[in-house]
Amino acid sequence: MLISQPGLFLTIIGTLFILIYFCLYPIYKVLMTTMVDQNGNFSMDTARSAVTSLHFMSSLINSIVMGCIVAVTATMVGFLFAFTITRTNIKFKKFFHTIALLPILSPPFVIALAIIILFGRSGVITRQILGIENNNVYGLTSMVVDQTLALFPLAYLNLRGLLEAIDGSVENASRSLGASRWQVFKSVTFPLTIPGILSSFLIVFAKSISDFGTPQVLGGDYNVLATQAYLQITGLYNLNTGAFMALSILVPAMLAFFIQKYWVARRSFVTVTGKPVGGYILIEEKHITRPLFALCTFVTLIILMFYGTVVWISFVKTWGVNMQFSLTNYIYAFQRGKKPIQDTLILSLICAPITAIFGLIIAYLLVRKEFFGKKLMEFATLIPFAVPGIVLGIGYIFAFNTGPIVLTGTGFIIVVALMFRNLPIGVETGTNSLRQIDPAIEEASTILGANNYKTFTKISLPLMKSALFSGLLNAFVRAMTSISAIIFLISVRWKLLTVSILSEVEQSSFGRACAFCVILMVIVLIAFQVLDLLMNRIDKRSFGRGHIDE
Repeated sequence: MLISQPGLFLTIIGTLFILIYFCLYPIYKVLMTTMVDQNGNFSMDTARSAVTSLHFMSSLINSIVMGCIVAVTATMVGFLFAFTITRTNIKFKKFFHTIALLPILSPPFVIALAIIILFGRSGVITRQILGIENNNVYGLTSMVVDQTLALFPLAYLNLRGLLEAIDGSVENASRSLGASRWQVFKSVTFPLTIPGILSSFLIVFAKSISDFGTPQVLGGDYNVLATQAYLQITGLYNLNTGAFMALSILVPAMLAFFIQKYWVARRSFVTVTGKPVGGYILIEEKHITRPLFALCTFVTLIILMFYGTVVWISFVKTWGVNMQFSLTNYIYAFQRGKKPIQDTLILSLICAPITAIFGLIIAYLLVRKEFFGKKLMEFATLIPFAVPGIVLGIGYIFAFNTGPIVLTGTGFIIVVALMFRNLPIGVETGTNSLRQIDPAIEEASTILGANNYKTFTKISLPLMKSALFSGLLNAFVRAMTSISAIIFLISVRWKLLTVSILSEVEQSSFGRACAFCVILMVIVLIAFQVLDLLMNRIDKRSFGRGHIDE
């Protein structure tokens, strides 16, 4: 069947080759590196010595403990926002929604930076207001606060979609039968959201244990595997041990990811057998809405306090010494930091469209075509997102430092790493979009003589324009804010903004770090607005043409 369609056959073969070479091969190289000795002979000494060391075991336990705590707290905050926005009639819903998305637009260590400034040894709140000197802000508690605020948007978006999908008539029927709000929540709403809660827990857990930036900034004596792997490779130049530690993060992260992907996500307690009778009866009782509003306001104020602190310190001449208003940090950022800003913007602009379009091509193949190797393609697509970014970055060093394709030190290796790290999001978005499009439209094009290429470009791609723009935005934002996947791939010729921020923090140049953070967030917000405006214009033109045709 495929042989009679050479274009489709070559596309499938080429896609599989690219995915295997850039997604599976680097992970394989990391695995092989942990199984050889200094002479290149097979040996399990690295794994054996690492596993038996207390240092490794304590870091592994610390990572899992932190991941579990953050998963619980972030899921709780995400559920709070999702339930309040979808089930009550409180004011400022759009504002709370915007605040819930704000942490996605910046690296997690932006909040970490604010925590140090406010609660550190010379913190604005701890020392200047409360008079507490030498407060130790580093450790598990601060990392939990940081990651909870940074990762709860993932739980919020997941749970909000689930709550909106529940048939409102089920809850309405319970109310009409005399059940109280608490009884409806306990017996109907909450049980129906259990799959989403478990899914959110696993997603946040996997992201938490694989985060590198936050532990690097706030970890202190609380060692986790991500920072220990970085130390082994960059500080002790022990590639084998560093690779094994990084690979160890892969086990719990991928276990959580695949449980969420293939077990929890496919189980639902919601059964809709027909059209919903009506919408939700929104909660108006003051004794319920006021506490929910107060809790959402409390979280919002904390987020605004942290981000406001970053903006404020960026305009301070020298934090802790001279607190006068100054543009010194921004002058430095646009002069000496000009290259990281330019390089980050250039690489992200190159990465975003390639990621979005390639993701839609893969989604089209997975949804619309049947071929040998389809499961392999799907698996290879998921791997970069499931594995921790630091593992992927190390894999790219091992895979492309020698061999037929040498990419180390080039901008191309950063683009490729960012592209395949974020590719699953574009594939998932395209897959969901294609499932809403009737295949008969594409079949009609084929019947009229159009080949696969023409059908995809003229029929499928225009119908998936919302997925394309969503993929573009996601790829650009994640490329701009990524740190763990590219920390090992930067070179003298290519410098990135997130790495520059981390470097300034390590040197205690908090004013400069804050200025870089603000510039990064402004660029992301501008990109968001431009793409949103462009999407709205295309939608209006499409509507106008459709109206004229009618």
